[in-house]
Amino acid sequence: MESHSFPTDVNQQLGVAAMSIPVPLLSRARLTPKMAEYANGFLSFVNASPTPFHCVLSAKKKLVEAGFEEIKERDSWAKTIKKGGKYYLTRNGSSIVAFAVGKKWQAGNGMALLGAHTDSPALRVKPVSRKFGESGSFLQVGVETYGGGLWHTWFDRDLGLAGRAFVKQADGNVVSKLVHIKKPILRIPTLAIHLDRQEKFEFNKETQLFPIAGLASAELNKAAAEESKKDEKAEEKEFSPLAHITERHHPIVVELIAENAGVKPEDVIDFEMLLFDTQDAVLGGVRDEFIFSPRLDNQMMSYCSTIGLIESLESSNALDNETGIRLISLFDHEEIGSQTAQGADSNLLPAVLRRLSVINGEGSESSATAYEESLIKSMLWSCDQAHSVHPNYGFKYESSHRPEMNKGPVIKVNANARYATNSPGIVLTQEVAKREKIPLQLFVVRNDSSCGSTIGPMLSAALGARTVDMGNAQLSMHSIRETGGSQDVMHAVKLFKGYFEHYSELEEKIHCH
Repeated sequence: MESHSFPTDVNQQLGVAAMSIPVPLLSRARLTPKMAEYANGFLSFVNASPTPFHCVLSAKKKLVEAGFEEIKERDSWAKTIKKGGKYYLTRNGSSIVAFAVGKKWQAGNGMALLGAHTDSPALRVKPVSRKFGESGSFLQVGVETYGGGLWHTWFDRDLGLAGRAFVKQADGNVVSKLVHIKKPILRIPTLAIHLDRQEKFEFNKETQLFPIAGLASAELNKAAAEESKKDEKAEEKEFSPLAHITERHHPIVVELIAENAGVKPEDVIDFEMLLFDTQDAVLGGVRDEFIFSPRLDNQMMSYCSTIGLIESLESSNALDNETGIRLISLFDHEEIGSQTAQGADSNLLPAVLRRLSVINGEGSESSATAYEESLIKSMLWSCDQAHSVHPNYGFKYESSHRPEMNKGPVIKVNANARYATNSPGIVLTQEVAKREKIPLQLFVVRNDSSCGSTIGPMLSAALGARTVDMGNAQLSMHSIRETGGSQDVMHAVKLFKGYFEHYSELEEKIHCH
């Protein structure tokens, strides 16, 4: 392949030595302003979303700005949901479903469904987290592993705390408050190589993965002073079935959580906290071709599906000729198997679809078989990040299936149904991509390699709807810092937008009985 020198501005940045590097090693394509807009939109989204609770809040804000109305699972929808309306609901604060009803919707019509997940591998604070180092000189926080993380990547990172706290109000009610402590208060230090010259970096997840939060001396002095005050008020002490929260967790940690939640420490009853990397997600690479970020898997697809749905409804007459329902469902707990009340293997999506399938939009409900009729006419896109070919481990990939970043979404196929994709799904997806001029890629794992899975197979089995598994290509999946393609944000949004806009028409033309 012919080699050329770099443009002058790149030579100045990289030095004279860059003159000898062939251009094919470096993409000439810069982000267009529109691509940069989508990429930066994702950066803002993921930086505001250190936990599934925050991810749902970020999605909810986008939906509300676009005119979506909140509904509750506990209420009747018969008189609420109207043709042409846009709605969303949440479960547990960590899963969210949003949908728009076509003005020509009838009970039993098909739906364009898109599923993703809000969670990522992380370290979670244990119910009793108060620990001191072996020497007694460090405050440590007990954590447990959530999902299949690359835990060695969590060492020597600046870590914050985020999640939700349950607090008691003056009126006696207990409410949840989101917490996002961006200050780096925790760190898991590695052992110096001088003390352990191990060939591989190995550690015990139960004894050597605990972060330090500070030095113990100040905390112990403070605790002693507080204990003396407690003794003075022993008679006033209220019975507690569990040890007090400041006995289960370091008081200073509880204070930080309370301060961030805007309440007093004594009002905090319990909390669910995750550790996160305080370094913001950014554009990277010499041409801004990369996104360096935590939680690409799977907040990238959560963001793109939310924006894709919203953009499909931007026109004032977007739903005038729509016969179906356009719906996204962002689930929690995919990384641990989805078998929870807010996971994809719960009744959340089937329950929502059953209720929607029989609503005609004028407050009436009909047709005993509308649910079954609707499912067989519907389609699900299971959207979860995919694997980009790794430049240093090319032998790990099947030779004809090596997805690349910034080359468009990846359709994932597996003969053993670890992914739910089949030919009818590929045909329809390809037709949408053709209309939107979005490139697609295909991926299968090697026969001598294990294969991950997604929410696709479980939802496909539960619903009986046609299903395709896809996602944007990335590197370092399940690391604390992952790498994706900055151009692929727009690729996915535009593809999802086209899916919602064209599905009702295409469903009638692509037959699979």
